[in-house]
Amino acid sequence: MNHDNCIIAYEPLWAIGTGETAALGDIGDMHAHIRSVLVDQGADGNKIRIIYGGSVKADNAEEIISVAEVSGALVGGASLISKDFLSIISAARRRLSA
Repeated sequence: MNHDNCIIAYEPLWAIGTGETAALGDIGDMHAHIRSVLVDQGADGNKIRIIYGGSVKADNAEEIISVAEVSGALVGGASLISKDFLSIISAARRRLSA
């Protein structure tokens, strides 16, 4: 399997449709756990991108994307508001250039 093109999206079940976001430590812990499970199954853990999708908004995107294990964001409703979506894109660009 070519892991260069593999992306895993994670959102806590309790966050779906609630507008609530998990604590940053919890996001990092879960992403690290997902990565370790993939590595245990033979995947190259550094090549697999794991993105967070639990109510990513303009006001929390930079913090979420800055969590060590988070490779990006799966944006839902915030993508419908262009100003907010552009803010999220800017946060992701800052993270990628760091």
